[in-house]
Amino acid sequence: MRDIILLQCTECKERNYSTMKNKKNTTEKLNIKKYCSRCRKHQVHKEVKP
Repeated sequence: MRDIILLQCTECKERNYSTMKNKKNTTEKLNIKKYCSRCRKHQVHKEVKP
């Protein structure tokens, strides 16, 4: 049931992280604040399709 998803920075649009998500329990897209190496600061990362 767990699928691999990619997280993309909302500022620079770089895909920095991959993680797993249970699509049965969490139906909406993830928004996580993580460190972006290109922006060199913490930014909101959104879930995108791999």
